[in-house]
Amino acid sequence: MNKPLCRISGQPLTKVVDLGRQPMGNGFLLPEQFSSEYFYPMEAGFCETSMMFQLIEQPAPEQMFHEQYAFYSSTSRFMEQHFAEFAQQVMQSGYLAKSDPFVVELGCNDGIMLKNFAQAGMRHLGIEPSRNVAEVANAQGVRTLSEFFAEDVAEQIVRTDGQADAFIAANVMCHIPDIQGVVKGIRTLLKPTGVVMFEDPYLGDVIEKISYDQIYDEHVFLFSAHSIQYLFNLHGMELIDVQPQKTHGGSMRYVLAHAGAYPVKETVAQLLQQELSIGLHRLSSYQTFSKNVEQSRSDLVNLLRDLKSQGKRIAGYGATSKSTTILNYCGIGSELIEYISDTTPIKQGKFTPGVHIPVRPYEDFKANPPDYAVLFAWNHAEEIMAKEKAFMDAGGRWIVHVPKVQVL
Repeated sequence: MNKPLCRISGQPLTKVVDLGRQPMGNGFLLPEQFSSEYFYPMEAGFCETSMMFQLIEQPAPEQMFHEQYAFYSSTSRFMEQHFAEFAQQVMQSGYLAKSDPFVVELGCNDGIMLKNFAQAGMRHLGIEPSRNVAEVANAQGVRTLSEFFAEDVAEQIVRTDGQADAFIAANVMCHIPDIQGVVKGIRTLLKPTGVVMFEDPYLGDVIEKISYDQIYDEHVFLFSAHSIQYLFNLHGMELIDVQPQKTHGGSMRYVLAHAGAYPVKETVAQLLQQELSIGLHRLSSYQTFSKNVEQSRSDLVNLLRDLKSQGKRIAGYGATSKSTTILNYCGIGSELIEYISDTTPIKQGKFTPGVHIPVRPYEDFKANPPDYAVLFAWNHAEEIMAKEKAFMDAGGRWIVHVPKVQVL
């Protein structure tokens, strides 16, 4: 068997993490679909040339992003506020043209961020491959194209709308296996003075917090400043700023431009040095991470079994793509977790991918709360804890696995 190659450098990948046989992260399903469920080996590799951490095998995009896609960004008030602030930063950045600026967002989902530009009367375009969420965006007055972005789509946009002042994205770039094609498209689409601003879960936080649930089918890459710098340098672009974010348990916002268009801020050199100091460039760091992941699995399974042996009721909170990784890697099914509570209507009444735990409406959690709730949506812990004061006041306890398995 040929050794897998890095999607960026073309050099051989070294396997560093094996999370076993996994289903589609967002593939919530009905009982009649159990027998035809798709699985694949979820392994991650590291390339010492590009310093890119990536899935070795990823399902086809059409299997992940389609008319039944089960994630709508606007279900989180915290994210709505975050994206409003992101939009304001872009508008006030000084990078946009003073007259008739044009902003393009990749993976605009239901328009949660781009609606801020629409409401400001700014020329905009969203690109969203999942048709069902693209329709929601268009219905909200956010001009949206349902396509997979590449150089040919960029050329089409330039013909109809002209070049863009800003190309933005949030929690999207890390989903795209043909990231080279996307960067070529960005280079074509951007004005000479244009900028790219995007954010994704940050590899440094994943390694530090042992948040291995950030690895799932959609996340083909986990980025660092080193890997982003390497990728964009290949296409005549450079990293000019980095801005840490709290979202998704630790994200990084990257600002890039055509080489030489703007001065490079000191934040870039500082983050690059920090990454070297924590060993993000070394294979040994990922081998240590893999051992930490195995320990996290043992700790979580042992805790759940112990609580069940005491007759405690355990539910999950948040039927996330991240929870799919945890449940399947740890082999946790309905024998340990009774159900998972989720507010997303398209998931309710279905079952979790792979291990088939029922997903129930949030009202069920409120009406008959469990003794313990596994906080799968741990990256929204602050927002959830504030909302669930009654659950905690009645004696309900939270189980978290990041940065370590513990009861709160």
